[in-house]
Amino acid sequence: MDPIYVTGHRNPDTDSIVAAMAYAALRNAVGDREYEAACLGHVSDETHIVLNRFGFQPPKRITNVYTQIKDLDFDTPPFLSTAVTVGRAWRNMQQQKNLPALPVINEDGTLFGMLSRENVASYNMELVSSSILEPVPLFNVLSVLEGKVLNDAGESTDTVSGELVIALPQSRENLMFNRKESIVLCGQQPDMMKRALQMNVNCLVLCQAELPEELREMETKTCIISTSYDAYRAARLIFQSTPIGRICRTADLVCFHLEDRVDDVKEQVLKFRENCYPILDEQEKVVGVLTRYHLLRPRRKRVVLVDHNEAAQSVPGLDEAEILEIIDHHRLADIQTANPISVRNEPVGSTNTIIASMFQDKGLIPSANMAGMMAAAIISDTVMFKSPTCTERDIRAAERMARIANVSLEELGREIFSASLEHRTVEDLLRADYKDFHIAGYNLAVSQVTCVDSDKMLERKEEFLDLMKASAKSDDLSMIILMLTDVLKEGSQLIYVGDDEIIHQAFGVTPKDNTLFLPGVMSRKKQVIPMLSALWG
Repeated sequence: MDPIYVTGHRNPDTDSIVAAMAYAALRNAVGDREYEAACLGHVSDETHIVLNRFGFQPPKRITNVYTQIKDLDFDTPPFLSTAVTVGRAWRNMQQQKNLPALPVINEDGTLFGMLSRENVASYNMELVSSSILEPVPLFNVLSVLEGKVLNDAGESTDTVSGELVIALPQSRENLMFNRKESIVLCGQQPDMMKRALQMNVNCLVLCQAELPEELREMETKTCIISTSYDAYRAARLIFQSTPIGRICRTADLVCFHLEDRVDDVKEQVLKFRENCYPILDEQEKVVGVLTRYHLLRPRRKRVVLVDHNEAAQSVPGLDEAEILEIIDHHRLADIQTANPISVRNEPVGSTNTIIASMFQDKGLIPSANMAGMMAAAIISDTVMFKSPTCTERDIRAAERMARIANVSLEELGREIFSASLEHRTVEDLLRADYKDFHIAGYNLAVSQVTCVDSDKMLERKEEFLDLMKASAKSDDLSMIILMLTDVLKEGSQLIYVGDDEIIHQAFGVTPKDNTLFLPGVMSRKKQVIPMLSALWG
């Protein structure tokens, strides 16, 4: 069964990662085993501290939820070796009547060619005029004729080739075989058998006939084969011993890979208009075949969004996915769905507070380690309950989770926020909790770093500004704000690039050298974005 990805926003913080893991664990606990936690970006040092503290690994990272070839119900018919006979391949094709072609593969599973019914028909029509069998392995001939070798010369023969001839009565000299490079088919005709053995033709096929005793001891280089088929049928079957590697199409093949987007594949299908396309995996091995009918009703990936409901902050390809549910504590934004879904959006300081309530609604208690992780996520997102977004529900939920995990909230908070940030690059710090916003025609980004020594972080202001200016230019943003939220000072140092007047009007403080301090400002969601939204209307 395809997974249902539970994912937070890009550049995920601790609340986002833990919320995805906790909700997936809740759904799995009630029997919905297909739910799987995922993350969209780099897991921060703070989150790693929390994960390691409670014995968890980071969730699976996904880069997009575009509908891909691997999401289609494509066919997986038998993949044929180049050595398979035309006869055996045709039987396989008759069992796959809905497919116009079958893949032909090398020994390592990579693509050699495609065998279609047209290839087989063309080969048969060419034989009507030539009646020449190119060298084929003896085993192939024995296979299609269901025959056996009758003499020592046959046992030492590896390949069979020549002009196919059905022996006629000796009285018709002008129609008899007269070339050594022949494959002679005859019935109970001792004179024809003797002539063939005397001429040392390449192969003598006895059709529903016995080799006379006097001819068994005759010295000859001819390979003798017996078959239960009559000469007419044997003549048709023997040409089906040719390996399909000789007749399949190998040039100008159009292939697709499992990771290819369906939208891109549709364009290619319209361009090349083939009947059938091989599908390859990341190791270039054949895994299936695609026809245009598979593109009609693709299965969309299924996702649950936690800790966000804004397209710019979500996984790429979200418009092609099926959103099943949203659990969030931010403002309602721009995500649209094709069908009604369950949305749980509550004014609390942490998504994990909501999920803790959902555990309670189901009559379940999270495991001790999961509860400890959820308590840490609430502490992180409410900045030790000092953020204005923090509510009594957050405090009660964190305390309950801490009791289940038997941990101290104070010690947990110190462990989270005292993590050293000095060794990290400005790129890592800026991108760790970075969110894009689109407000009234303005494109901006706001990043937040929670620390216990913002003055130390301000020493790297010029490095931050250089990076932010470059990012604003490359991403076409009118403003980038970095919040250095200081737990001890209970406020945030703002470093920004953009219009000074906008900053002055939004926050009522005159900035200096692209910085300002906002006492009591701890929340991007509740204290920074609303100010800009009010300014821009």
